[in-house]
Amino acid sequence: MKAKHQRLILAAVALCGVGGAGVLAASALRDEAAYFRTPAEVQAGKTEVGEAMRLGGMVAAGSIRHQPDGVTIRFVATDGKASIPVEYKGIVPDLFAENAGMVADGRMRADGTFVADRILAKHDERYMPPQMGDMPKAMKAAPKA
Repeated sequence: MKAKHQRLILAAVALCGVGGAGVLAASALRDEAAYFRTPAEVQAGKTEVGEAMRLGGMVAAGSIRHQPDGVTIRFVATDGKASIPVEYKGIVPDLFAENAGMVADGRMRADGTFVADRILAKHDERYMPPQMGDMPKAMKAAPKA
């Protein structure tokens, strides 16, 4: 076989390998992709039941309720325009508190409750995601308890 043919075969095999790796990476990322939504967007119907997403907002004052099992927590996430009940089973971050920002990964249930798989607490109360820019200033500057 000529050297020219060997190079062509090698280039074709390399191209197929790169294409295969790209397909595998895209399929892995598809399962991990989640859209960021605010409570107002959820109530406006921009989500579907069971759709993976991230819910971002503030923990409403007086809404944190620990369930008798000791690991389930229920609270209300708000963006100043709308509120969504959230249920989470697990240990919450140390910075998780009322009037504090949070982001939750999970899915909407048919009854309108967001079931979180993971809760993230914001560490800097001055930062707001661009999607939450219209939140009332009173909600943004609320002191932590």
